Amino acid sequence: MAWRETSPRDVSAGRALVLGVAASAVMTGLVWLLGQRLHGITLLPDQGASWYYWKLPDPTVWTRLSAWTGYAAHQVAFWGLIYYAQTRVRRYTAGLHPVNVTALAVNTAFIALHTLQTHLFYDGLAQDVSIFSSQGSVILLLVAVLLMENRRRGLFLGRPAPIGRAVVDFARRYHGYLFSWAAVYTFWYHPMEGTSGHLIGFFYMFLLLLQGSLFLTRAHTNRWWTFTLEAMVAVHGTLVAVVTSGPDGAWPMFLFGFLGVFVITQMHGLGLSTTTRWLLTACYAGAAMIVYGLRGDLAGAVNEAVRIPAIEYVLVGVLALLLWLPLRTATVLRRARATSPSGPQLDPPSDSKLDPVSAPQPDPVSDSELDPVSGSDPRFESPPDSDPRSESPPDSEPDSPSASPAEKTSVRPSTRRTS
Repeated sequence: MAWRETSPRDVSAGRALVLGVAASAVMTGLVWLLGQRLHGITLLPDQGASWYYWKLPDPTVWTRLSAWTGYAAHQVAFWGLIYYAQTRVRRYTAGLHPVNVTALAVNTAFIALHTLQTHLFYDGLAQDVSIFSSQGSVILLLVAVLLMENRRRGLFLGRPAPIGRAVVDFARRYHGYLFSWAAVYTFWYHPMEGTSGHLIGFFYMFLLLLQGSLFLTRAHTNRWWTFTLEAMVAVHGTLVAVVTSGPDGAWPMFLFGFLGVFVITQMHGLGLSTTTRWLLTACYAGAAMIVYGLRGDLAGAVNEAVRIPAIEYVLVGVLALLLWLPLRTATVLRRARATSPSGPQLDPPSDSKLDPVSAPQPDPVSDSELDPVSGSDPRFESPPDSDPRSESPPDSEPDSPSASPAEKTSVRPSTRRTS
């Protein structure tokens, strides 16, 4: 009997995702178990909201160097894997690419390294940077997701905001670098402490690292999985607020603030019926009135609940503007070079060289059909291997059930120019 060697593509990305979530839970348990050894560390008294409590009173060159070196190596390695996937792999598959296996192994190794670094030197990056930088990195990640998903699910009650296609496409193509920075930076910001707040945060970071390792697979773009990652910030923020400030603290602001984003934006990308969405909206409003009513602060139901959504939507506009400005500048400079009397006489610019905001943009596929790492259309990629387990046909993407027969026509890769 001949033995067949198992390749990474024989492993379903969905199965890898399930196993990864289980492994994240196990690693979180190990962080708690090993964290019992850190109880003897002497720390300074808490000095307010802007003070990070878990850092040494007297850091040394070695404590700082251990944290920053580990972070830099982790960050460069992750960025290198993303770059390799974008430039060398560029194939959308239902299984795992070898680079996915490498990414999973690299992130697991750095999790182990950070655990060792904590127990030898303790300090994370928090010794040298503000606590707001760690919180801000996660907020930036959430805002970028809102921008990227604008065309597919809209921004306000299913209606998209007027954000240029070029801006969204740029964010989708290069978001992996930003998201990996947010996850890796936040991960190395904290020592591997075993407090309840740290454990909740580390579990969330492990899931983000898992998601980042599954690029160019169908699991990476599964709408229910990506929504779960978005929604978990409500759980994380609420539980941390309860732990740090008690039941009378500011936890309703985090709970109903992030759930407000769900009601206004996120639930409209899940394919829910109109009746279901109205029921969820009613449950949200009723729960907010009950919680704030019991606290004797009904005005807070309006004041606090809208604070987080308002901040996120304003930041979406700011991020879109920051991306549009350099794209617009590049377009103007390109036009100027093309029409300069002293410059070379070039052919009229194609649509790809026109204004990225106002130029007519064909939309042959929906956002859910584009690969979030390379930005390419999976229907124009190389055909799947002969082994049916190695790769599903790209037009079987569950997010695109309404694709027309014309859209599913096979086209050779060489007939489409990839930007």
